[in-house]
Amino acid sequence: QVCAQLCRRPCYCPWVPPRCPRGSPLVLDGCGCCKICARRLGEPCDFLHVCDQSQGLVCDYSSASAGTGGTCNFEDDEEGCEVNGRLYRDGEVFQPSCKVQCHCSDGGFNCIPLCREDVRLPTPDCPYPRRVEIPGKCCPEWICEAQHQQLLRDARAVSPLLPAPCQEWGTEWSACSATCGLGFATRVSNQNRYCRLETQRRLCMVRPCPALPAAFPA
Repeated sequence: QVCAQLCRRPCYCPWVPPRCPRGSPLVLDGCGCCKICARRLGEPCDFLHVCDQSQGLVCDYSSASAGTGGTCNFEDDEEGCEVNGRLYRDGEVFQPSCKVQCHCSDGGFNCIPLCREDVRLPTPDCPYPRRVEIPGKCCPEWICEAQHQQLLRDARAVSPLLPAPCQEWGTEWSACSATCGLGFATRVSNQNRYCRLETQRRLCMVRPCPALPAAFPA
C-alpha cells in the first residue's frame, strides 16, 4: 500500500545521477526506480531514502514519532553488543575510553588496556616514585617525589632492619651557650637508631659562676 502511494510508474529520474559524499554509495531508492545516495549511520531515512545495506544499516523507527521518518542504525540482532547505550556490530573494534580498546564478539565484548600497568620500584635517584594523572594526557605517568627529610649528601638513610649500619657523620659540638654555670652545646649527627640527621644537645659548663657579694642574698 505504501509502495502504491509513493512510487509512480513509469519512473522519472534525473539524467545525471547525484554525487554522493565519501562513504555513501549509489543505490536504488525504495521504489526500485532511481539511483540515490545511500543514507549513512545516524542520518534520517524513510521508505524512499534507504540506508546503506552493505554496512548492515536499516531504517530504525523505534525512536521516531508516528508519521515521521527513522534513523539509519545497525540491525538489532543477538550477535551485536550494547555498551553505554550504543550498539556495536559483531566483530567491531571500539574504544569506550582512551584507556581501553574493546572487541565485540558473540553478543559480548572483551577489552584490553591501552595504558601500561608497569610497577616502578624505588631507586637511589627516585626513592619515592608515584603514579599521577597528567592534564592533557590519557594514561597516568610515574613521577619522583622529593624526600621529605633533607639528608646530607654523604649520609645514607637505611632501614633499622638492615644489618649494616650507615656511615657515621656528625659536626663538632658547638661552644657552650653560657660563659659560666650550666648551658648547652649542640651538634648535627646521624648517630641514632634510624641513621637520620638530627640536632642533638648536651649540658655543659665552662666554669662555675662567681659567688654573689654578701649584700645580695641568693
